[in-house]
Parts: sequence; C-alpha cells; structure tokens
Amino acid sequence: MTLWAQGRYESVAEHISDIAVQTVEAADRRSPLAGAAVVDLACGTGSAALAAAARGARVTGVDLTPELLDLAKAKANGTDVDIRWVAADAADTGLPSAAFDVVVSNMGIIFVEPDGQVAELRRLLKPDGVLAFSAWVRVTGNPLSDPIAAVFAGAPVPAFTPDQWGDPEQIERRLAAGFGELTIDTGVYTWRFENLDAALRFVQYESPLHLAAFARCDTAQREALAEAFAAALREHIDADGAVRFDSPYAVVTARRGA
Repeated sequence: MTLWAQGRYESVAEHISDIAVQTVEAADRRSPLAGAAVVDLACGTGSAALAAAARGARVTGVDLTPELLDLAKAKANGTDVDIRWVAADAADTGLPSAAFDVVVSNMGIIFVEPDGQVAELRRLLKPDGVLAFSAWVRVTGNPLSDPIAAVFAGAPVPAFTPDQWGDPEQIERRLAAGFGELTIDTGVYTWRFENLDAALRFVQYESPLHLAAFARCDTAQREALAEAFAAALREHIDADGAVRFDSPYAVVTARRGA
C-alpha cells in the first residue's frame, strides 16, 4: 500500500478539485485541448483528467496508487469521456516518448523527486508541448503544516519539499533546461470545514500526508501533534463555528523546447 492509499484521499481531492479545473483551463489557454493527447500525472482520483476529457482531449491518467485509480474510474463511469488509466510512477511512466501534446498535474508531481520528474516531463511531451501544474506556496501561519514543522523541528531536512514548486526561483531553475515561455499565476484557496471536529478528522483520519506524519510519531509526539493541530485550527474558527483559512497556490505553465 502506498502512502496515498491511507485515509481518504478523496476528501483531499474534493477540496482541491477547483484548482484542478483551473490548471486544465491554464493548459487550454496555452494549447487548445480539443483533440489533444493529454496525460495527467499523479492524477489521484482524476479531477484534472476528467476536466481535460470534458474539453475534448484524449486523456491518459497516471498514478502510482491503484486504489486512487479505482476511485477515478468510478468517477468517470456514467460520463461520455474515455480515459485510459495507468498505474505507474509519475517519474517513470513507461509511456512512449514524445507522445503527448500536454501534461497536466494537480498538486501531484510536486511530491515526486524533481530531477527525475522534470526529465520525464521532457520525455513525454512533444516538441512545443505544454506543461501545466499546480503547487502550494509556502507561508507561515498554515494550520495544516505548522504543527508538523513544530513537532519535528530538528529532524533531518528532506532533500525536497512539495512547496518548493511554489517558489518562482525554484520553478525557473528546475525548468530552465528544456522549457520556456514560463508563466506563474497565483491564487488563494480557502479551506472550509464545518467545525473543529471535522477539521481534526481531516488531519487525523483522512489526509494521507497528515496520517503519514502521525505514523512517524512516538507516543509523546503523537499527543503533541494532535494538540498542536487542535490549537492551530481553533484559531481559525468563525462566528458560525466553521473552520476557515487561506492557502496560496500557483498554477504554472511552460512550453517544451523544440
């Protein structure tokens, strides 16, 4: 079982589905998707793949986690789109080289080792093909990430983090070889939970990344992390009892060199 099969990733996907649509729209502006060959890398439950198919693209959805592909297939059932689903690593898909007009990814490839991922992006795209993906932008005061950083302060620094893809300097450096016409559009997503219990359920039982953080904990750390999440999320309770807070994100588009 992969990390992403833990909890209920579909809950995460529901939250960020609008960003998936925006990412596909950004790709469509750069290169019309009607009739285009599109691959959705790290497709999860298929929000971007379905959005691209609805615009007339011929879509392949790729994800490492078969359980998520099963959910994606279920979402596609009853629609008039035809999507090919492939269980594979986004950085080593096994798909033919230069086979796609467009690559899209909604908060997906940002979790993959970047050097190998960029090499695979270049390999998959045709010359002048378009890349479009979304990424979170690092900020302080984020109740979904600050408690983890606090509890694991002093732990070894990872080789890469997903929100590095929200840093313009990192984006430019990573895509410098093989990509041009870089555009970075920014937005703000408002997380909304019915109440504090719903927000805590999300981090403790639904979000795979947060479940993985809890799994790293010893008993004392687990208690500290749960308390830290409760304290951080409590600061964002509205007058109606709902939990709301903003997270900035970027939608990045670029064109593969000829």
